[in-house]
Amino acid sequence: MLAGVFASPGEFALQERATPTLQHADDVLLQVRACGICGTDLHILANPSPIPVPPGAILGHEYTATVVQIGSRVTQIQPGDCVVVDPSITCGVCAYCRGGLLNCCLNIATLGVTRDGGLAEYTIAPAHALHKIRADVPAHLAALAEPLACVINGAEKIKIQPGESAIILGAGPIGLLFAQFFRAAGAGKIIVSEIAHARAQMARDLGVDIVVNPQAQDLVEIIRGETGIGADVVVDAVGVLCDVAAQAVRRGGRILLFGFNPHAAPKISQSIITRGEITIFGSYIAKHSFPRAVQIIERGILPLEKLITHRFALRDAATAIETMRRGAGIKIVVHPGE
Repeated sequence: MLAGVFASPGEFALQERATPTLQHADDVLLQVRACGICGTDLHILANPSPIPVPPGAILGHEYTATVVQIGSRVTQIQPGDCVVVDPSITCGVCAYCRGGLLNCCLNIATLGVTRDGGLAEYTIAPAHALHKIRADVPAHLAALAEPLACVINGAEKIKIQPGESAIILGAGPIGLLFAQFFRAAGAGKIIVSEIAHARAQMARDLGVDIVVNPQAQDLVEIIRGETGIGADVVVDAVGVLCDVAAQAVRRGGRILLFGFNPHAAPKISQSIITRGEITIFGSYIAKHSFPRAVQIIERGILPLEKLITHRFALRDAATAIETMRRGAGIKIVVHPGE
């Protein structure tokens, strides 16, 4: 089979690989239908990479597939079922897993990062990572289940209420998913901060109320002018803007730190948080949120189709990655079967 792999630091390659086979009783052999390219994939392919990945690992952690073969202990799915994949494989025995915080697992492994993922024609995943999805859901939409599940996990923490104002810092795929989710939840005014023209335009096309370029405009001043006292909710979808979020939120408001950048160290005045009784949440990957993501996709609650700007065959995966690097697309999906 053909597979897209992390060949060496900074190097992506397409390689011929043997089709994987079942090794454990709970293994499932999958034929991949579609796989999204994510910002994490770009971090993996940076040189040096902030994410440790073994050379030769098959990339791709946002994917949907058809079940081909199941292990002897697998009962909840059958060959022919369409599934989406939770790529985070937890140990189930550490203190965090036992406490229900699976996304904080001390021994977590990730399909497409530390274990072979879905940027290939076939792949193996454990049965407990799979969630059935209707076969009539287009594959490129089903591939959005993983990022959507992560957004749901974050949204459940801040619990936006109908009519509340929301600021989203960053209009990449995650920021735009938050915008869609907040609109569906009944949010009032939604303001997005974005410096890239194409992403800013996508936010406008999705019906965001105001789009601000913080390099050309005073973001905090605009937020104060539009809301009077600051936003009820602020989401940092970039990972470096905690200080901006603290200035943009109202007293008593909520901040969600979603974007992840281990090298970022923004300075922030703690007194702002204390005096304003601001609540700050961290949100990392998904946590028990895949079933809701599947329901949202199956029912067409969010206009997810608009987010997908490019679709490629697997043989063109290198072009897909370069398109992502240039910032020329929003959500890019690869179809290994085409």
